[in-house]
Amino acid sequence: MDEQRKNSLTAEADGIIEGRNAVIEALRAGEAIDKIYLQKGETDKTLGHIASKARAAGVVVVEADRRKLDAMSRTHAHQGVIALAAVREYVSVESILQAAADRGEKPLIVVCDEISDPHNLGAIIRTAECAGAHGVVIPKRRSAGLTAVVAKTSAGAVAHVPVARVPNIPALLKDLKKQGMWVFGTAADGNTTLYDADLKGPAAIVIGSEGDGMTRLAAENCDFLVSIPMRGRLNSLNASAAAAILLYEAVRQRLG
Repeated sequence: MDEQRKNSLTAEADGIIEGRNAVIEALRAGEAIDKIYLQKGETDKTLGHIASKARAAGVVVVEADRRKLDAMSRTHAHQGVIALAAVREYVSVESILQAAADRGEKPLIVVCDEISDPHNLGAIIRTAECAGAHGVVIPKRRSAGLTAVVAKTSAGAVAHVPVARVPNIPALLKDLKKQGMWVFGTAADGNTTLYDADLKGPAAIVIGSEGDGMTRLAAENCDFLVSIPMRGRLNSLNASAAAAILLYEAVRQRLG
């Protein structure tokens, strides 16, 4: 098999759609697309058409420089546009909360505040499924989405855990609090230690990004900032490990 064909097949398996015609076809066919990357500074008619068609379909459009597109590309023929297919449709936050109510359970959801590493997001979705969380929420921008890499890392959990995508995480947290949920953020300098946090009620657990933790506005909208005891020499955990520790403390308390 020639190199070009092989690259094309691995791109397809990973949900990477490259080139103008391929992306236009995917949009026309109504395929679930997570995000479209367009080359910055390119303003020709075809790319403009792709951008407006994508936005009309509610697809997130991101401008990226040529270097980023070249790095993402498998076929080396992206023509200034790469789309990432979504492995399943996103749901609404309301439907996640409704599903918890239908089961007679207090909602337990994970809010990912700008988790950009797809392996971390996949691991969080996997843990959320194992812990019986009702759903995961991610922001539309500066976040990994429901791509093939996330699906693989989640070990199939994306098929079972509803994922919602919202434009604004601080606004979401405000809304959840109005609906009677308690919002717990993870922070190294948190004012509540993990084992003092009461996670038995309706709870949203906010996990910050790998490098910087939660954004300032997300942290300001938490009811509690929870610190995980650090007994070793390092002072922080991987984002998906932090999510697992909080989720399973919630499980322990809810079983008690």
